[in-house]
Amino acid sequence: MPELPEVETIRRDLEKKILGKRIFKVEVKDQRSLQGKSVAKFKKELIGNEFIDIDRRGKLLIFKFSLPSGEGNEGCVKRASKFLLIHLKMTGQLLYMTRDSDNMMQVTAGGHSDKKINLKLPNSHTRIIFEFFDKSKLYFNDLRVFGYLKIVDEKKLREIEAKFGVEPLSLGLTLGLILGIMKNKKTNIKAFLLNQKNIAGIGNIYADEICFASGIRPSRKLDSLSDEEKRRIFKNTRKILKLAVEKRGTTFNNYRDSDGNQGNFIKYLKVFDRQGEECKQCGGIIKKTRVAGRGTHYCPTCQR
Repeated sequence: MPELPEVETIRRDLEKKILGKRIFKVEVKDQRSLQGKSVAKFKKELIGNEFIDIDRRGKLLIFKFSLPSGEGNEGCVKRASKFLLIHLKMTGQLLYMTRDSDNMMQVTAGGHSDKKINLKLPNSHTRIIFEFFDKSKLYFNDLRVFGYLKIVDEKKLREIEAKFGVEPLSLGLTLGLILGIMKNKKTNIKAFLLNQKNIAGIGNIYADEICFASGIRPSRKLDSLSDEEKRRIFKNTRKILKLAVEKRGTTFNNYRDSDGNQGNFIKYLKVFDRQGEECKQCGGIIKKTRVAGRGTHYCPTCQR
């Protein structure tokens, strides 16, 4: 599943490509990818409008557009904000296609797939297609059909956002806040990091890397951690996620950013997916176990 660094990379790239482009046509090839509205209502709210902002909350992409909502003062048409929510889940992709001056198709991709990215579009994994007035297209592909698209109003968006914890790269994440969230919790540190109600956007890859950088085994209970160990968790959460965004995410299962390139953070991984290999820090062997229901990687020597 794409985690915060991968989703943030896709958000930034699509922001450069599709903002301000009016939607000419929406094709729903698989209704299972829609939540909350009929196909007809989904199309009606989007066609003729344009995305005016792209935000992110945790792993959730938020595309803002607006709809006429009647007449205001002096006959001016008021506009009500609406939001298209897109969650890629396990295998979702957003593929953006343009045509160059010779009318040749150029495809850029963002997302994950269990198979090699198929640049012949549409294909059997294509669920939704957005066509803009300039003939460029945005494809939502999803092999396992776990991802979803959903249109909500501002009130519903705020309700959804309220279910997420603090954004780890925001100024709102402070040591005091982390200590407060951890207080009186009996869970292990891996489960704490994965819980989106605590900190938004961290998944399996980065939880393992944060624990390694902090010298703490993922199975350790929160109430067993010293204040210094909690401080290291706070520091390394920000440090690792920031670096991962700078390196455009981690490539697994053929993830690509929106320029079709692999994420470079894979070169910086210390434990994730390295079971049986030597630890880059001590030379010991990286182990794999199961913590919080997820495959978990750690160094028995470096992590206590």
